[in-house]
Amino acid sequence: MTAAMRALLAEDDAILADALSANLRQAGFQVEVADNGAVAEYLLTRQTFEVGIIDLGLPLVDGLTVVQRVRKIKPQLPLLILTALDGLEHRVAGLNAGADDYLTKPFDFPELEARIRAVLRRASPGDAGTGSGSDTGSSATAVGQLVFDRDLRRATISGQALELTPREWLLLDLLLTQRRKVITKEQIGLAWSADLSESGGPSSLEVYIHRLRRKLEGSGVGIRTVRGLGYLLETQD
Repeated sequence: MTAAMRALLAEDDAILADALSANLRQAGFQVEVADNGAVAEYLLTRQTFEVGIIDLGLPLVDGLTVVQRVRKIKPQLPLLILTALDGLEHRVAGLNAGADDYLTKPFDFPELEARIRAVLRRASPGDAGTGSGSDTGSSATAVGQLVFDRDLRRATISGQALELTPREWLLLDLLLTQRRKVITKEQIGLAWSADLSESGGPSSLEVYIHRLRRKLEGSGVGIRTVRGLGYLLETQD
């Protein structure tokens, strides 16, 4: 992390914004603060930032809308949501809107900093936070030999196209978005709920997990079952 890293903090609570911006500057970021969603959207879409940290409860334009609009214009920009809403439906909505991660209040700053660094690493695989590299590297997520490009809707393993059904795509997208976290069956069911292209409900999840595991063989990426909780994407040596 270098002092040149620019972060946009969109937070309308002045006391919290002051505290977070001070901690971010101490961690090596240059911080711009927006106290409403309209300003946040304007700055994120017209200026250069390495990461956007966006509260959902913003005035004028809500944070979820900001994320959706910014994601359309800058698909590669890491975006992290802050919110007091911790319901599953809120987390899924935020991630589906285009956020790279989701942190509920209250939280400790070290966790926020760690999550920011994590989304920066995922945005620039192998070269965290530099913003350099090829167009493919800057817009895609690379884990092991797997390269997943949400915007181009393309996935490859060692350069070979990975053929996925719509539900397999949504499942892999969710696992990658929430890397290092256990994904519950309920989360997967919600992610699938808008897809009407395939028959079968949550009861068929194990079939999709099995198929996706087979397709990921040789990629250096696997899906681990966490008994009683859900599934976790992990790298394999």
